[in-house]
Amino acid sequence: MVKGNKIAQILIRPINKFIRNESSAGIILFISALIAMIWANSAWKDAYHHLWETPLGISFGGFEVNKTLHHWINDGLMAVFFFVIGLELKREVVGGELSNLKNAVLPIMAGLGGMIIPALIFIVLNSDPSATAGWGIPMATDIAFALGIMSLLGNRVPIALKVFLTALAIADDLGAVLVIAFFYTSKIDFLSLMTGIGFLGLLVIANVMGVRKTLIYGLLGIGGLWMAFLLSGVHATIAGVLAALAIPASVKVDEEEFSDEMEELLQKFRAADPNNNPLLTAEQLHILEAMKQTCAAAETPLQKLEHSMHGLVAYVVMPVFALANAGIELGGNLWQELFTPLTLAVAVGLIGGKFIGIMLSSSLLVKLGWAELPQQTTWKQMTGVALLAGIGFTMSLFITELAYNDVELIKKAKLGVLFASLVSGATGYIILRSAANPTDATK
Repeated sequence: MVKGNKIAQILIRPINKFIRNESSAGIILFISALIAMIWANSAWKDAYHHLWETPLGISFGGFEVNKTLHHWINDGLMAVFFFVIGLELKREVVGGELSNLKNAVLPIMAGLGGMIIPALIFIVLNSDPSATAGWGIPMATDIAFALGIMSLLGNRVPIALKVFLTALAIADDLGAVLVIAFFYTSKIDFLSLMTGIGFLGLLVIANVMGVRKTLIYGLLGIGGLWMAFLLSGVHATIAGVLAALAIPASVKVDEEEFSDEMEELLQKFRAADPNNNPLLTAEQLHILEAMKQTCAAAETPLQKLEHSMHGLVAYVVMPVFALANAGIELGGNLWQELFTPLTLAVAVGLIGGKFIGIMLSSSLLVKLGWAELPQQTTWKQMTGVALLAGIGFTMSLFITELAYNDVELIKKAKLGVLFASLVSGATGYIILRSAANPTDATK
């Protein structure tokens, strides 16, 4: 048995280490996108496109919803992605980098600049009137890819810079969510919308009443809020963010009470009569159950959900989304396709717009004395981060699907996103790698 356990640990330990590594999610996302690209340009490309057009429906009684597999991924799985974004946003506002105005002003304003400038560049460079709806495509940063690349650099990058990029990306994601809600919403069914708002009200009431069972929030959030938004015309992923904001972010037992109660229970467990066999006594089981309840009371439902769902989003939702959306058929003249007005507008918006917007906003705030650079961070490292922010991938591909119905426009925009993400990731990595070690960094 002992030998078997050792073998299991040898096999499982590398897997657990890989999953805990920040770069792992970005690596899997990249592999999924690469598979999609190869598949869509292979002899089996028809199978790739037909797979995502597979019809799937939900029906009970007289109620029925029919969508393609592609729609379920973009409207359903991505709602889970947005739900986790909402949890991260609320955590940052309640007790993270965005909870302190002095710490929050730099990433928030840098994120704002990194949204406005790319959108303006897109509008200026895009000469195709039928493609103007895509101005939101170059506005978002892919946090998984960006942090994954940054984590490859190890201690060359100070922790404060990683925190800055995370806070910037979260603020950026919030902006993208608002853009989707207000500008990429189809015709609204107000009855379904009001029903969704009613379920949101129930979620808020449950929070105020101190309900902490995640199952209750799941039933109200998915069975009620998400389904109502799906039918309303307001994109269903917005329901994910709203549901996340209703999740409790407080504890029932504070740190001191938790420590005292656990110490008391631990003493009782030690004093309990031993069973002298592998099984626990009824008294020991009762004490352990009390310990579990105390631990649950000391943990916020928000952090518990965020922690438990991170793996699902990083290793299932985002890779599946990439597999379903990154498959672009490349023509014989790729170089010519890269210089079409739409592709160029998206690419320059992400690469140049993000860089200019973030650096301009940051330098202005620092010169005015309204903010400071993250600790042990140089302007060269900020340059690298501003370039990494041009990796738009997940959110940019998602907005592309919302902005256009025309297959050719979608293809051109996605090509711009993939090209920009590749260039931004490579240049950002090179600059950060060449930057001074954080221990020697001077502003």
